[in-house]
Amino acid sequence: MIKLIASDMDGTLLDRDGHVPPETFDLIVALREKGVHFVASSGRRYDRLCEFFAPVKDQMDYVAANGAQVFAEGDLVDREVYSHLGIKRLAKTVSMFANMHLALFDSTKSFLLDDEHKFVREVDKDLPNAERIWELPGAHINIIKASIFCDDGNVMDNAYVLSRELGDEFVFAPSGSSWIDSMQRGITKASGIRQLMEFYGIEREEVMAFGDSMNDYEIIRFVGTGLAMANGRPALRAVADRVIGFNYEQSVQAEMRNVLESI
Repeated sequence: MIKLIASDMDGTLLDRDGHVPPETFDLIVALREKGVHFVASSGRRYDRLCEFFAPVKDQMDYVAANGAQVFAEGDLVDREVYSHLGIKRLAKTVSMFANMHLALFDSTKSFLLDDEHKFVREVDKDLPNAERIWELPGAHINIIKASIFCDDGNVMDNAYVLSRELGDEFVFAPSGSSWIDSMQRGITKASGIRQLMEFYGIEREEVMAFGDSMNDYEIIRFVGTGLAMANGRPALRAVADRVIGFNYEQSVQAEMRNVLESI
């Protein structure tokens, strides 16, 4: 029996316009009543996810900022922050390449290490509360996420270059058409889900997860039932237990209904 369902947001749960289909809220409540936990598993921060799920935000759990923020039953289970030295190494390396632009995030702000017009906002990179900075945030600022915008759109080549330079400390996962998420080693959506499993006493075979991008790779490989979107990255579709439909067909919601009906 499935006891926990984790879903990515953009290109997965959300519709074409980047909205949560209203039916999703009813499904989350109905699943919870049957003892099935729903988790938003996303590169987005916790505060932004709460806005998306406002009608049911207190009836679900969160693995936010690619595993750096984990909330269960409204309580903070874990928060992983970047080392200041790591951020300095990352910023120095990104500055070597004119086509790359670094954005850093704490729990409320987006710090841009370049002029804002050089960043293209995508659905999942909306840069809330953006602030242009010329020097890195001080060591007292808790950075929970780092992303790199590639103005040439060549995320695969750029992710390879960054991995060659900083692969000992970071994992670089393409996200969207022009962004790369720089994730701390060992901190992923899968590590966040593992903590929720321990919190609730749930086994891997009782967990289902949905995703479409390379920052979903670890979680799709980790859970008992990993489902990739038809619009997902080819490598993700290759390792998934099953490929379902497109996000604009509300395929995740259809699978949630199937789980509900099987209980």
